[in-house]
Amino acid sequence: MTSRRLAAGLLLAAAVPLTAAAAAAALRAGHLKLHANRHLIEITAQPRPNCPHCHGEGGWWTGGAFPEMEACGCWSARRELRIRLLPIPAWDEPPF
Repeated sequence: MTSRRLAAGLLLAAAVPLTAAAAAAALRAGHLKLHANRHLIEITAQPRPNCPHCHGEGGWWTGGAFPEMEACGCWSARRELRIRLLPIPAWDEPPF
């Protein structure tokens, strides 16, 4: 291995954790959640902790005999991103 390749490998090994830390900080600042597995990468919005309407709870319950949660616009109106990586295998039989 030449010294140039060794230096490039060391630089890459140092850049990957730094990039991951920067991406995690950007996701936290934008109130986003990252979920990744071998089938997909998903980035979804989270409620803002300083929201004046829901106070970081994400919504509120509406009254009545059958209460339902009404989502706050601080996170529900934002888009989510899904990137499919591998197809999900089909079930041969029901899972029960």
